[in-house]
Amino acid sequence: MAPLGRAVLFLLLAALPGFLGFHPGAGVSFLLVLALSWAFLRLEGRGLPSLGLRLNGRWGLDLLQGVGLGLALMCLMALMLRVLGGFHWESNPGFRIHHPIAGAGIFALVALHEECLFRGYPFQRLVETWGPWAAQLGLALLFTLAHWRNPGLTGGTRPWATLNIGLAALLLGLCYLKTRSLALPIGLHLGWNWAQGNLLGFPVSGTSFAQGPWRPVLQASPSWLTGGAFGLEASALCTLVCLGSILLLVRWKGRPPVS
Repeated sequence: MAPLGRAVLFLLLAALPGFLGFHPGAGVSFLLVLALSWAFLRLEGRGLPSLGLRLNGRWGLDLLQGVGLGLALMCLMALMLRVLGGFHWESNPGFRIHHPIAGAGIFALVALHEECLFRGYPFQRLVETWGPWAAQLGLALLFTLAHWRNPGLTGGTRPWATLNIGLAALLLGLCYLKTRSLALPIGLHLGWNWAQGNLLGFPVSGTSFAQGPWRPVLQASPSWLTGGAFGLEASALCTLVCLGSILLLVRWKGRPPVS
C-alpha cells in the first residue's frame, strides 16, 4: 500500500472508537495511537524511534525547550490582552495546590495523543507523498475539525478560534519538520495548554476544568479580542502570536535529529 493509503487507513482506524460511540480519555487514546503507530511501522520494518520518539538526552532537551516556548507564547498573549485592558485577575478560591500537578499530567497525555496522531505517522507519510506544506494544510484542517465540537466555539469566537487552531497546527507541524522529532511539538503543546489553564486561569480550547491560582475577569471588550468562553486561542492576539512564531520558525534552519 502506498504511503497515502497507509496514512488514510491509519486515520480511519484511529477515528473508529469515536464512530462507535466510544470516547476514551486522553491516556487510553494515546496508547491506542501509539499501538497503531507501532503496528504500521512494523509493517514497514521501522520502529517507534523513527516516528520522532527517540528518547535520549537531546529528545528531553527539545521537550523542555518546547514547554518553555509554549509558556512564553501564552504568557505573551495574556500580557498583550492585559495591557489592552481586556481583563483583570482575581483570586480563585477553588484553587488547590495539587491542581497544577494534575493539570500537567492531563495536558501531557493530551499533547502526547494529539501530536502522535496529527504530527506522527499520518502526517509523516503525507509529507513523503505530498511534500511538507500540502501535508501541513491537510493535517491542520483535520486538527481544526477535531476541535470544532469544543465548548465555547460559537458566535464571534468561531471564526477566530478556527483560524487560530489551524495556525497552531501549522506551528506544531513546523516544530516537527525543523527537528524531525516529536519532542519539540509535544513540549510546545503541553506548555501552551498548561500555561493557559493552570497558570493564567483561562479556558483551554473551551474547556474550563483546569484551575489556576487566579481567574481572569473579562472586561467589556469584544470576544474577538478576549477570546470569550473559548479562551485566548479565540483571540486575534493569538493570530498575531502564531503568525509571528510561524515566520520565525520558517526562517530557522532547524537541526537534524540525533541518531
